[in-house]
Amino acid sequence: MSLQINNQHDKPARDTLARPLRDLRLSVIDQCNFRCTYCMPKELFNSSYPFLTASDWLSFDQMYAVCAAFTQLSVEKIRLTGGEPLLRKNLEHLIERLSHLTTLDGDPVDIAMTTNGSLLATKARALHEAGLKRITVSLDAINDATFRRMNDVGFSVARVLDGIDEALAVGLTPLKINVVIERGVNEDQILPLVEHFHRLPVDLRFIEYMDVGGAEAWRDSKVVHSGQIIRELKRRYELIPQTASRAGETSNNYKFDGAAGRVGFVSSISKPFCSECSRARVSADGKMYSCLFARDSLDLKPWLDPASSVAQLSAVVQQRWQNRTDRYSERRDEINAKRARIGGKTYPTVRMSLVGG
Repeated sequence: MSLQINNQHDKPARDTLARPLRDLRLSVIDQCNFRCTYCMPKELFNSSYPFLTASDWLSFDQMYAVCAAFTQLSVEKIRLTGGEPLLRKNLEHLIERLSHLTTLDGDPVDIAMTTNGSLLATKARALHEAGLKRITVSLDAINDATFRRMNDVGFSVARVLDGIDEALAVGLTPLKINVVIERGVNEDQILPLVEHFHRLPVDLRFIEYMDVGGAEAWRDSKVVHSGQIIRELKRRYELIPQTASRAGETSNNYKFDGAAGRVGFVSSISKPFCSECSRARVSADGKMYSCLFARDSLDLKPWLDPASSVAQLSAVVQQRWQNRTDRYSERRDEINAKRARIGGKTYPTVRMSLVGG
């Protein structure tokens, strides 16, 4: 059995800072087959780590109900995340159902996914045929030795590149590639990545290394700021600024002159964008987080039983969003200084592998 679904949309939701709810990031699994050192380091995420069990995960019926509730408010884009989402069996069945959801304006909801690309070569076609519109691949190095060292499980970069090629071939475009640059680890990969991808129809996005859950070793000194990367690229390439394609876009984008690709910069450390953040996150076990740096959550499971309706769930989500005050990135220095005074080491946030990036 599943919740009662209707096609009646509610009014747009806005939080205490008048930020709309436009984007939902839905984690379908909290497990991953990589152990990237800045996200799921082996010393913490080992065989004894208490990951969620399959019985803890929301069912596809429940996930569909969650997505329907969010679209009845004002969500226009749903991004499936993890962990590694492609570890969730039969995920294309959920995507097929989500592809029929519509926005407040009656347009199809934009269905996207973020993946490490390890399973993409074999699954890209089925995902696209199920209704997936776009895909983002996390790829922090083009050099095989560096890539193996960063994923820490010895996975070759060639297999991820095969997945990217297959995704482009089946029409999962525009394809995005997310790169987290960490000083002393992979800043030497900036130019090689650009050289490899700038002629392809992809958006290569450099993301400043953030102090999100899982990044226990984060230090500001390890951040390579976007401005430094832009200056480095402009010495070799002509970059043409692009206007934002939608409100609340996190990336500042440039087109390569005479080439198909674009390059973007997500500068949450040097230029926080909390004032325009329109994202909510729901974990694989049904908890809603209103910020990537949240500590608290709202458990949606009580409104996901067959006796409930999507309208009830939508009302609960709307109330939570209307009370939202999050702006951690804008207050990072203030919060960390306060924690240092009381002896705290890091700001305790939800782990990134539970709610996605």
